Amino acid sequence: MKIWKSMFILLLLVNLSSCANAKTNMFNEPNPVVQVVRDVREAVVQIKVEAKVSVQSRNPFFDDDIFRFFFPQPNQQRSVTSMGSGFIYEFNQSTREAFIMTNNHVVERGRDGTITVTLADRMAYTAEVVGLDPNTDVAVIKIIVKEGESVTVAPLGDSSELEIGQWAIAIGNPFADGLDRTVTLGVISALSRSGMSLGNNSPVYQDFIQTDAAINPGNSGGPLLNINGEVIGINSAIASTSGGNIGIGFAIPINLARRVVDDLVASGRVTRAYIGILPQEITSDIMEAFSLKEVSGVLITKVEKDSPAEKAGLQIGDVILEVGGEKVSNVARFRIAVATSTIGEEIPVKILRDNKERTLKVILEAFPEDSVASTTDKNGKTAVATGISVESIDSQYAKRLNITSDKGVVVSGIEPDSPAARSGLQAGYIILSIDGSEVNSVSEFRTVLAEAKDAMDEAGRKYMRLYVIDRNQAPQFVVLRFD
Repeated sequence: MKIWKSMFILLLLVNLSSCANAKTNMFNEPNPVVQVVRDVREAVVQIKVEAKVSVQSRNPFFDDDIFRFFFPQPNQQRSVTSMGSGFIYEFNQSTREAFIMTNNHVVERGRDGTITVTLADRMAYTAEVVGLDPNTDVAVIKIIVKEGESVTVAPLGDSSELEIGQWAIAIGNPFADGLDRTVTLGVISALSRSGMSLGNNSPVYQDFIQTDAAINPGNSGGPLLNINGEVIGINSAIASTSGGNIGIGFAIPINLARRVVDDLVASGRVTRAYIGILPQEITSDIMEAFSLKEVSGVLITKVEKDSPAEKAGLQIGDVILEVGGEKVSNVARFRIAVATSTIGEEIPVKILRDNKERTLKVILEAFPEDSVASTTDKNGKTAVATGISVESIDSQYAKRLNITSDKGVVVSGIEPDSPAARSGLQAGYIILSIDGSEVNSVSEFRTVLAEAKDAMDEAGRKYMRLYVIDRNQAPQFVVLRFD
C-alpha cells in the first residue's frame, strides 16, 4: 500500500512539474499577432507631405459676392503639411529602389511639393511619385535607399479569400509624430462595402473591406494584415462622428490595389477595361418584374453605340448576373469586375433575357478617352493654360458622378497651381458658359475658351468669368485670373 501511495505522489509531482513548464512556455512563446508585428512592422513607413496651396484673400470690408465678382481679391500661397502612412511592398536590390504603396489622398499634393518618407530606423528619404489613381485612392511612390540600409518588405496576400470574422491587424502612424507604427487588432466586419460618401476623397471604384481594428487620421495608406502577416488591404478611411475611431474603418482590397499598382509602375496611369452600358440597381420591384430569384445583378438601361456590349449583342432590359464567372450583386461590383478585367480579353457575361439565362462573349476594350485638357491643342502644343480638364455631360465620368444636367461640360481634373486651382473650381463642377458664351460639348469648350482668351487679351483684362453649377447644384460665377 505504501509503495502504491509513493508512486501516486511521484506521478502527481511529475504532472504538476509538466503543467508548470507548459504554462511557462505558453507565456514565453509569442502569439501569432506578435509574430506578425515582428515580421512586418518595419515595412511600414511614415509619410510627410509639404506643399503650397492657393487661397483667396478676403477683405472684411468688402465681403460680398457681387464685389468679389467685379473686384476679385488676389490669391495667396499658404504652406500645408500633412501626414500619412505607407508600406514597402517591393525592393530592387540592384537599384536600391523601394516601392511604397499608399493612398492617393495622402500624397497627391506631393507631386508639386515634397514627400518625405521615414523608415523604422528613423532614416528619412525624399520620395518620388510613381503614379496616382484618385478613382481607387491608390498611389505608388518610391525612394532610393542607401547601401547598407536594411529594408523590410511586406508580403501581399489574397483579398478574395477573406471571410467576415477573420482577424485583422492594422499598422500605421495615427495623428502625429510620436505614435509611429501603432498596432491595432480587430476583425473583418464586412466585405464589398460600396457607395460610401467620404467627402472629396471618395473614390469612384469602391469595394471596401470594413474592419473594427482602430484606424485614425494618419493611418491612411498603412497596411491591413491577416493573421499570417500578409497585406490584405490598404487602410483608407473611417466613418466617424468625432473625427476619431469608432470601430468603422475601410481598407482597399489588396487584389484591387495590386491591379492598379501594376499599371502605375508600368506607365504612370491606369488603363481600365470598358463594356459600354448604363447599369441600374436591382430593387425588390425590379426583381419581381423581371422574375429574378434574388435582389442581385444589374439592369441594362442603355447600350452605347459601337461599344463592346453592342458588338456582343447585349440589349436594353437584359439583367447581367455574372461577369467573367464572378457574380455581380450590384452596380459597384459590376464596375469593379469590368474595370479590373484584362483589355482585349473575351469574357463570359451571363444575362437573364425573357426569363431565360444565357451567356454572351464580350471582348473588352480600353476605356475611351472622352476627356480633354484645355492646356494642349491637337498638336500637343500649349493652348489656353487654364488647368482645367473637362468631359462631356453624357460621358462615363459624368454618369459615375450621377450628373443629370443636359447642358454644359463637367470638370474632370484641375492642375495644381493653375488659374483654375487658384479660383476654387473643383472636379465635378459643371461649366455652363465662359464670359457669357454657352458651352455644351468638349469641342465647344475648347473653341469658346480660345475665343474668350483672345477677347481678354484684346481688352487688356487678366481674367475671364465662368458660370458654373457646383457639387451642391448651386449656380455661381468663378473667376479665372491670369496674373
